[in-house]
Amino acid sequence: MDSSRSAAELADLLGTWSRGGGPLYRRLADTLRALVDQGTLTPGERLPSERVLATALRISRTTVVSAYDSLRSEDILDSRQGSGTRVSSRVAPVRSDGWTADGNGNPMYRNLFHRDEDLISTACLSTSALPPVEEAIREVVAEDLPVLMAEGSYHPRGLPALRQAVADHYTDRGLPTTSEQIVVTTGAHQAVNLVSQLYLRRGSPVVVEDPSFAGCLDLMRDQGAHFLPVPLDERGMDANAVRRAVTEHAPHLIYAMPSYHNPTGRMMSAARRRELGELSARHGVPVLEDFAYTGIRAPDEPPPVAAFAPRGAEVITVESLSKVAWAGLRLGWLRAPAEMALRLSRRKVLADLASPLFDQAVTVRLLERYDGLARLRSGQLREALDHMETLLGEALPSWEWRRPDGGAALWVRLPGVDARSYVQVALSHDVELVPGSIMSASGDERYSEYFRLPFAYDRATREELVWRLARAWRELHRYGPVADDPVRLVV
Repeated sequence: MDSSRSAAELADLLGTWSRGGGPLYRRLADTLRALVDQGTLTPGERLPSERVLATALRISRTTVVSAYDSLRSEDILDSRQGSGTRVSSRVAPVRSDGWTADGNGNPMYRNLFHRDEDLISTACLSTSALPPVEEAIREVVAEDLPVLMAEGSYHPRGLPALRQAVADHYTDRGLPTTSEQIVVTTGAHQAVNLVSQLYLRRGSPVVVEDPSFAGCLDLMRDQGAHFLPVPLDERGMDANAVRRAVTEHAPHLIYAMPSYHNPTGRMMSAARRRELGELSARHGVPVLEDFAYTGIRAPDEPPPVAAFAPRGAEVITVESLSKVAWAGLRLGWLRAPAEMALRLSRRKVLADLASPLFDQAVTVRLLERYDGLARLRSGQLREALDHMETLLGEALPSWEWRRPDGGAALWVRLPGVDARSYVQVALSHDVELVPGSIMSASGDERYSEYFRLPFAYDRATREELVWRLARAWRELHRYGPVADDPVRLVV
């Protein structure tokens, strides 16, 4: 089969290739070589032409020509008239692990592997610890440590005290829950991964919001999911589109983020939540509702989908304290029907035996303070959002966004400009952005003008970030969004 990469796809794989020292062509050649060495680019695969790749990367064609020439001299690339440039068939095939030269196939996680202090990365949302986190840690050390040290079990389903605390947390929110329905996980990410492993196989149809969170799409894609993208409106997932997908394709799973959708920050209405629960019961389709993307909260937030679900519905609810209390607290949980919770806990044992007891004990203490934590974090982020919107309105008045109902980021539209082009220019100004196309299960071009912009930074970082973004925007328009000979990143 004739395999080829578009310039946009290759630009995503290259990531932060232009960072570092030395000639620009050498940095490009080194990153391409790494993609070949790790099996991301395979023997016989066709690469974009020099001119097309130069336009996508916002560099001169000469730089790409020099990089390709260097790799041809190493027998890594071959070029033939009428066939273009390909990875040489003489390169030994490698089984790809899905990682890029920067560390991971998903550009949202690159800066986790190679921290660059000069780079402002907007790829991952992170939240510093609120004061009650330190208080909880001190309390655990002073009061709970002797009991924890005496523990002789891993507790693969979770520390009993934490499972009960989570169950009480949901019961207080109008969703009666027992501890047998709770499985503690190492972050919400692991919870979504466990659900994907249990429910999905190669070719499994999965209904997802479009756009959606790229990290979780990757987890489901890794299990072979076939996505059935559903658009959003002001009230969440388009109800008619969900019904059609369920009746026509009998999906193995529906994945949704009711409070709040990532990346748009929208809150699903109570009516839509009720309909999802009823669809699950009527058609036997499991629903995975992900509540990990919290931050700013609306005062009228409805209960989870599981609270609206009639008897017989299968709804798995995933949540964590990472965005509420501290990103460094890698502790999450899932709530499911008791039988499914037991099956998921068996997957948890295979993954890591159990989550750390100390972290679980801290989470027990924090759940006692949950409402106060949520109000404090929401207030902080609301101030940050006001500041970010003011900065953007002054420096980048042509940009468009809808004020989010919740969460911690803006979903920004660049009118008439492909965000991938802007991403490359922003990188030369020490800002890492994730284009909207990465967050689309359908690859729909309607998101090509979008990118996600977090605002959960300190005031000085927000000001520096917007200043750099404005410089990159001016540079992009100085040369035009699609130039035959784009601006060089270095002279």
